[in-house]
Amino acid sequence: MDVPSFVEVLQELGFVDDGEQQEAPKTAPIQGRRWLGGVREEHVRPFFGPVAWTIYAACAVFCLAVFVVEPRLFPQPGEDAFVLADIGLSALLLVPFSMASMALHEAGHWLAARAIGIRSRFGVDRRMMLLVFETDLTQVWSVPRRRRYGPLLGGMAIDVVTLAVLLGIRLTGPPQPVDDTLAVWVFVKLTGLLWQCMIFMRTDLYAVLVNWLGCRNLWEVKSLMLRRAFGRLTPAQAEELAAAAPADLRAARWFRWVWLAGFAGVLAWFWFLLLPVIVTVLEWTAEGLVLGPLTVTFWYRLGCATLLLGPETLAAAMAVVHWAGRLRAARGRARVPQPQEG
Repeated sequence: MDVPSFVEVLQELGFVDDGEQQEAPKTAPIQGRRWLGGVREEHVRPFFGPVAWTIYAACAVFCLAVFVVEPRLFPQPGEDAFVLADIGLSALLLVPFSMASMALHEAGHWLAARAIGIRSRFGVDRRMMLLVFETDLTQVWSVPRRRRYGPLLGGMAIDVVTLAVLLGIRLTGPPQPVDDTLAVWVFVKLTGLLWQCMIFMRTDLYAVLVNWLGCRNLWEVKSLMLRRAFGRLTPAQAEELAAAAPADLRAARWFRWVWLAGFAGVLAWFWFLLLPVIVTVLEWTAEGLVLGPLTVTFWYRLGCATLLLGPETLAAAMAVVHWAGRLRAARGRARVPQPQEG
């Protein structure tokens, strides 16, 4: 056994303290350098025990029942996302609402990780054309499989409790201004929850699926099997695929097609939940831009639209740059002359 290498891996994961703070390898473009401990394990363990998970499951069932019995409470994005008559002020409020929602979700992962005695860290990454917050739970793979579900589902647990409370208050018939504010929160929380249900993305339920199936690198093996299916597999990639774990190979045979079909799911999610908001903001902005740059309205509406749509625009630009780079690299490999035999 290579003991020095083994100890080095433990140090990177944060399980060995040699007297100095270790910087963990980055798993996201923007990410904290240190593993976060914080609260003590015994303080948060009750919030992620059997009784707590029963309550979280009951909250999820309650939310589904409310949407079935009271469909009027299901978000109407083009209306519910804007709590005020002024679209610009509503857009300004929507940003901190969304940030707070994401922060609560990631805090759920962190607290659930602390409940089993492991540490995590926060970062910012991209999923397709969207910027996302994420919690690096690398250390969770060092514990037995059955103990990993808590940290992996901790964010969604916080989400369903929050959503259940919001819906419960709305059922009581609060005053209109309060109900409008709650509707924004319901829209934001439900949008995030539905995103995490997309197992064909690197979401919470994807991580749960990987853990349940016992996979090691399903995402990469899925990509390799897709390349093979379309005749794009290189010799080096063929060797990598041949050496893949059996669990990854079994799951990738069907997961690769789920991933392809998932683009329709992302499109539907975007079409029904985000596009109405974007269209409303763009129409409102366009009405102000026609007044010209010498008016206050022009800059006010442009600033509000930039604040609301800027992060997604940046993520979309990053996605274009990423795929353009991959396309250039593929073309460069294709132009490299192959060695001749004989």
